[in-house]
Amino acid sequence: MLHAEIEISSFLKARRAALDPADLGLPGGINRRRVRGLRREEVAQLAGISVDYYTRIEQGRAPAISDSVLDAIARALRLSDGEVTYLRNIAVPRRRAAADCCGVPGSGQTVRPEIQQLLDAMESTVPALVIGRGLDILAWNTLGGRVAFDLEALAPDRRNTALLVFLDPVARALHPDWEGKAVEVVGNLRADSGRHPDDPRICEVVNELLARSTDFRRIWETQSVHECLRGTKRILHPHVGELQVTFESFRLSTDPDQALVTYTAPRGSETERRLRELARAGGPAAAARPAQVASAGAA
Repeated sequence: MLHAEIEISSFLKARRAALDPADLGLPGGINRRRVRGLRREEVAQLAGISVDYYTRIEQGRAPAISDSVLDAIARALRLSDGEVTYLRNIAVPRRRAAADCCGVPGSGQTVRPEIQQLLDAMESTVPALVIGRGLDILAWNTLGGRVAFDLEALAPDRRNTALLVFLDPVARALHPDWEGKAVEVVGNLRADSGRHPDDPRICEVVNELLARSTDFRRIWETQSVHECLRGTKRILHPHVGELQVTFESFRLSTDPDQALVTYTAPRGSETERRLRELARAGGPAAAARPAQVASAGAA
């Protein structure tokens, strides 16, 4: 379980430490600051609340926090839209629990047959995946399974973007900008944990990565919250070479915890040609994956 009081404390401390008092028009004081960033007193002043109340909020001891107070703290800390959403999710566990009562946290995630039909309809030209809670890869089309991970060769509980990126050396080698990919994955996973802090699968993934990956611990402790739902990326494919693709994530209206992710390339580009070559290929992307690597995440 990702305890809300620990999460809110770590998050608010990290966000105020990231701010430069001079940028906010605050004096440096007679004595040098012992720690970087804003003091609690300064955040409270900027938010227009008492120091005692802000302290209780940061320590996870405030049982009910109004939207207006959360908005004031968000403004004081210059939070992004994604960070504001995360703060709301971890600060109001009772409201979150009520919203989650329609579905059992951690219950098996399934993809509707109509979504799989959509994936299959795109498989000759558009690699596509469905990502669920905790960044589990729930479904894919043939081309989607060939572009990145050898999904068919993995046990179901290892078909997870975060576990693959941080624990699987074959998956890691696909990303020339691995650090950027890792930061993106952690930002997405933290945002997901804010929406479902008690979800057993999310807790399982986070706790395994904290225990097994020093890179994950380093990035997780920055408290970065940034959902990356679209952009471009480079993939060093072992069979067809470098792919430069645009990815888009579409939340499914009837399954809001799931996102359809597509990868495309400009018409006539070398990447488009290579994707078509990959679609005609007879085997998955990592057909040569050693057996010990395929099971590395379960060690």
